[in-house]
Formats: sequence, C-alpha cells, structure tokens
Amino acid sequence: MNKVIEGKIKVRFQDCDPYNHLNNSKYIDYFINVREDQLIENYDFDYFKIARTQKVGWVTGSNQIIYLKPAATNETVVIQSQIIKVTGLSTLVEFRMYNESKTQLKSVMWSKFIHIDMKTMRSTQHSNEFMKLFDQICLPVEAQTFEERIKRILAKK
Repeated sequence: MNKVIEGKIKVRFQDCDPYNHLNNSKYIDYFINVREDQLIENYDFDYFKIARTQKVGWVTGSNQIIYLKPAATNETVVIQSQIIKVTGLSTLVEFRMYNESKTQLKSVMWSKFIHIDMKTMRSTQHSNEFMKLFDQICLPVEAQTFEERIKRILAKK
C-alpha cells in the first residue's frame, strides 16, 4: 500500500491572481481536492460516504503552508500527500506541490484533521478500523515542527 500518494491538476485561469500565479488561498483548495481523489483511488476511502453511513467525519483543525515558487496559469502540477502523524483524535497530513516533472517544489502544507462525531459535532476517537488503516499508511517525517521540516527540505536542495 502506497504511503505517499499523488495526483496531477491543471492550474486554472480563474484561480490565479493578476500575475498569472495561483492565488494563495487556492493552494489549499487544490491540495484538498487532489487528496480527496487520491484517497478514493489508493485506499477506497471516501469520507463523504463514511460521513453518510457512519455519521463521523474530519474537519480541518489547522493549516500551515509555505509558498516557495509560484504555480502558473495552465501549468500542470503534481500534488503528493501522506499522513505523517496519527493520534486517536486526529491525523496530520503533509502536502507537497511540484511542477509536472517534480524538479521544482512549489509549496508545502501541513493540515491537521480532527475526527468528529457528526451527531454531536464533537471530536471523537478513531475506530479500530480507521486506526488500522492509518497505521498502515502513516509515513512519519523526522521533523517535529513545520518550520523544522521546511528547513530540512530546503537543506536537501
């Protein structure tokens, strides 16, 4: 089972600023949209179906993002994602956006997703089934903080 999953997306004109760069807020949309497709394709994990059938879901608790190089109008970008930390109540996912040939890192984001009971809208423990899956696909990174992770990534260049 792949721990790092990826997908491609084309940067659309309507998502760009006057400089033909992807608008900062749209990076989050692109990361989340590609991740949604990746989860279904790689793990048969459809969180909308889970929400309907199990009445549980995940909400974004926080995002940390850095913009390293602009993504341009009509450019195809590759988005990689992986779970880097799992707790009973949350997952931490790292996203990386590259140019199509994966030679230029454009952005990195960490998102913490909180598991919730949709009936009470309160955080709840992941089921054993979810924990088993997350343990199989989690690929931790050495860094303990986002800032440390970025320093390590940039030092490898």
